[in-house]
Amino acid sequence: MTQVLLLGGTFDAYMLSTLLHEAGVQAIYSYAGATQTRRTPALPVRVGGFGGVQGLVDYLSAHHITHVIDATHPFAAQMSANAIAACAQLDLPLLSMERPAWQAQPGDQWQHVPDMAAAAKALGPMFKRVFLAIGRKQLAAFAGLAGEHQFVLRVIDQEGGALPLPASSYELIVARGPFRLADELALLGQYRIDCIVSKNAGGADTYAKIEAARQLGIPVIMVDRPMLASRTQCQSPQQAMEWLRRQRC
Repeated sequence: MTQVLLLGGTFDAYMLSTLLHEAGVQAIYSYAGATQTRRTPALPVRVGGFGGVQGLVDYLSAHHITHVIDATHPFAAQMSANAIAACAQLDLPLLSMERPAWQAQPGDQWQHVPDMAAAAKALGPMFKRVFLAIGRKQLAAFAGLAGEHQFVLRVIDQEGGALPLPASSYELIVARGPFRLADELALLGQYRIDCIVSKNAGGADTYAKIEAARQLGIPVIMVDRPMLASRTQCQSPQQAMEWLRRQRC
């Protein structure tokens, strides 16, 4: 019998959980639990990590998982790498559902960097009011710049522990996308933002800030997605369901 482990934590994963439930597919939805405000999927849920590759191998075996779909955030590189290794060890089918990365358009002023440390270094002295649209997990990379820049942070949840920046160095916005272009234009103007640091997350929910930056001529330091081993990929919940149907034939 088919038993799917859906590694989630994204809106696309939530949408896929609904499709799996409606199709009567036995599946478990797993997410890290890094944020408090979360849509409830229509599947049995487990929360938390697995304890590395071996922990995931043990879980897959104990729960008789036949297929794994990785629909985590494009920057959840460690979880994705663990899924690749565990599925290879057990010879299980693995699908990565990953929305396409954003592509620079005419008028965009992007500087590509490989990681957050490089993004912090790229800020330099010319930018003073920086919108860090990166969530809370990787803010520590910017802690050493608190005296040189004023940051505007946007996070999904108020909860999550103390931030690794001096309180005087940032203003905090708590909000979850999707965000409208008009609101992003207003935000960038209100806070007098002169640079944005963004992960290349792809998708429509948070793209408005990129479009707003283009319209206002604001540079964007774009953190590229981490490189992962080759694996079967799709770009939408519908494509994931089609892959699963082919696997079950």
